[in-house]
Amino acid sequence: MKEFVVYILYSEKHNKTYTGYTADLIGRFKSHNYLAKKGYTFKYRPWKVVYLEFHETKKDALSREKFLKSGKGREWVKDKLIK
Repeated sequence: MKEFVVYILYSEKHNKTYTGYTADLIGRFKSHNYLAKKGYTFKYRPWKVVYLEFHETKKDALSREKFLKSGKGREWVKDKLIK
């Protein structure tokens, strides 16, 4: 069975967060930190993983990612994860 992971990355150097989902966490993390040549995550390297959630369906993972990117979700991330 395939698992989907919702993750939050944090760049201490730039005080930025990034929220995403994937079925390949290690590959995605490598892309954000080393492989990508452009994009949002490229500009704010290095990243560290500060939060993970595992979901059984892509639909559930997408729904949770959408919430975490909303105003209330960003508040939750700031209050719970970024000190």
